[in-house]
Amino acid sequence: MTTTWILVANASEAQLYANTGISKGLEKVAAFDHPDSRKKNSDLVTDRSGHMQSAGNGHGAHQPTTYPKQHEHEIFAREIAHHIEQGRTGNQYQRLIVAAEPHFRGLLNNTFSTQVHSLISESLDKDYTKATQKELAVHLEKLIYL
Repeated sequence: MTTTWILVANASEAQLYANTGISKGLEKVAAFDHPDSRKKNSDLVTDRSGHMQSAGNGHGAHQPTTYPKQHEHEIFAREIAHHIEQGRTGNQYQRLIVAAEPHFRGLLNNTFSTQVHSLISESLDKDYTKATQKELAVHLEKLIYL
């Protein structure tokens, strides 16, 4: 029996479902929430940019190379990837379908291990996080029941 995991995600929330075969439907395996990803950059920074002494009488402000919100998205992607990796090492699934909004799907792709990448059968640039299990099953029916 082949188990397919279906990850639906955006930068602040995700759900993980399992399907064990034709007409078996979807079973929720896990739900993830990362409220810091919904905050504004200014709300994630505790104080103003660092100041540095420059040559002469002027001062400069050092801007971070990564915005705080982007950093939170990366943290969330690593959290999800870690869970997916644990499922792989525990042989909990044999196939993975990833549906995520495009930017976050790219972050996930950068954090998944080579072994997880080898199990991805479909990757969609869609945010299905607001879809019910029944709606999701309809949207992904042809991909799930291959």
